[in-house]
Amino acid sequence: MNVVFISPNFPLYYWNFCDRLKKRGVNVLGIGDTSYDSMSHHCRNSLTEYYKVNSLENYDEVYRAVAFFAYKYGKIDWIESENEYWLETEAALREEFNVNTGTKISDMACMKYKSKMKAVYEKAGIKACRYHLVNDYDECLNFLNEVGYPVVVKPDNGVGASATYKLKSLDEFNYFYSTKPNVQFIMEEFVPGHVETFDGITNSKKEILICSSHKMMISIMDSVNEAADSLFHSQKANEMDIYEAGKRTVEAFDTRSRYFHFEFFRLDEDKEGLGKKGDLLGLEVNMRAPGAYMPDMLNWACDVDVYDIWAEMLVNDTKEYSYNRKYSVGYASRRNEQHYKHSYDEIRQTYAPHIMMEVDVPKALSAAMGDHTFIFRHEDEDKMLEIMNYIVER
Repeated sequence: MNVVFISPNFPLYYWNFCDRLKKRGVNVLGIGDTSYDSMSHHCRNSLTEYYKVNSLENYDEVYRAVAFFAYKYGKIDWIESENEYWLETEAALREEFNVNTGTKISDMACMKYKSKMKAVYEKAGIKACRYHLVNDYDECLNFLNEVGYPVVVKPDNGVGASATYKLKSLDEFNYFYSTKPNVQFIMEEFVPGHVETFDGITNSKKEILICSSHKMMISIMDSVNEAADSLFHSQKANEMDIYEAGKRTVEAFDTRSRYFHFEFFRLDEDKEGLGKKGDLLGLEVNMRAPGAYMPDMLNWACDVDVYDIWAEMLVNDTKEYSYNRKYSVGYASRRNEQHYKHSYDEIRQTYAPHIMMEVDVPKALSAAMGDHTFIFRHEDEDKMLEIMNYIVER
């Protein structure tokens, strides 16, 4: 089996996907714009061969890399990256090299454009907030008069919380409208709620092999725009209503043989036209593994290896997988410019048995995910939240 993996070195822990494939005898063929020698030895050892391009943004270069691998190793069976930024590149390459184990570019729109996702959510019986594409100024004003302030604006085809803003007044909207870059923006009514995710792995029949949910204590938008701490924790998806909503979403989108990451709003208060406090609304779908070390958080919650589960699914199309959630896992990331009550040494000394990882966040991700991160677990969710609060106490 020949698997092309785009950007195996970033995020830094994505070599694990390649490693589990290689251990199964797969030819893992990496393409990236980082020099081979600068990658970690873990990443280098996880690859059968690596092809360096000058830029992954240059489709022609990436195309030639895949063509070289096809010439040398034969038919390409899978093209993957598990990275939102390269999903369209993957899909275009699948089309050109007749790789049928994933979504092709002709079917990609509803997975990349936030406006088109909402129609699929609605088809699955999941309500979504009202929106308007930012084009004509007067039509935007009509929408603002309908839903009121604040509203959230973001690129219709965007990654993460990049260029995402909450506008609280007509003056703020006018400034945004007059200075926005020349890309399609979407404007959404503000939802008084928090984000909860539904993440997991499916086989070719869209059967969920393993899943989890994470509750965001602070929105990614606020983390980016207000330099807030990044805080979230795992929760038992199988015992919650989010499992049924997530399962319907799996059925509605092309989730065959995928690691998926869905985002939902849970209302913190009643809102006319949206629902009652506690209701779920569809927000976004992502056909890739969740970021921010969430795959490892699922590993530590259940004492499993999701990279191995994913690789086994690719190679043997797993029919079912049994697992047991043992821990609540938390993520707390601090900002270098902020002052906190407890030092890193105090955190380590107080909670050493529960800390699973401590790491500096790469600069490219730190705006959303903080600068220095602790990931920790406890059998008792309240105790896990106690650790979280201790880490970020000011």
